[in-house]
Amino acid sequence: MAVHEHPHRDPGFHLPAALRWNRAGSGTRSAASTRLGSHTAQAYALASLRILTGFVFLWAFLDKTCGLGYATASGKGWIDGGSPTKGFLSSVAAGPMESTFHSWAGDPWADWLFMLGLLGIGVAVMAGVALRPAAVAGTAMMALMWLAEWPPAKHLPNGAPSMSTNPFTDYHVIYAVALIALAAAGAGATWGLGRPWARLPIVRDHLWLR
Repeated sequence: MAVHEHPHRDPGFHLPAALRWNRAGSGTRSAASTRLGSHTAQAYALASLRILTGFVFLWAFLDKTCGLGYATASGKGWIDGGSPTKGFLSSVAAGPMESTFHSWAGDPWADWLFMLGLLGIGVAVMAGVALRPAAVAGTAMMALMWLAEWPPAKHLPNGAPSMSTNPFTDYHVIYAVALIALAAAGAGATWGLGRPWARLPIVRDHLWLR
């Protein structure tokens, strides 16, 4: 007598349909919870990056304005009559815009434009509003500062080492990329005023203000 096997039959134990459904539903809820947790972690990480990046700009403004004794010596702040741009731009010693930066050093328009840029970018990024304009302004500022430091140079005109550690990527590039990433991700909603800012009529009508 021939014995016929039935490969499509599973003689093993079967869960009742209700239990199978519950297990599938539990898996779906678990996957949803995982996605939600991942999204929340990303939002918090971007918010932290946003606040820290904004504080870099805001602190630079405060130090250069008041002479807090860090990059700007006490008594040499902007409010004391010092120039926020003279020392840095007059010391440029390499790069294609060396003479141009020397001519700008200490000019009132350069001081005001630089300081208003630091203040505006710092406040906007920390608050989570106008991230796109802040990214454009911050990238332009970082590009000019990159040109002033000119990382591609190995040596200064007098033959001394430039102390550049990388011919392209320095902290100015990192800050610019961080600003662009924050604006692209719309990172102002978490720990910021991004949502109410986006609801303003002028911002709804002009998306570039986000």
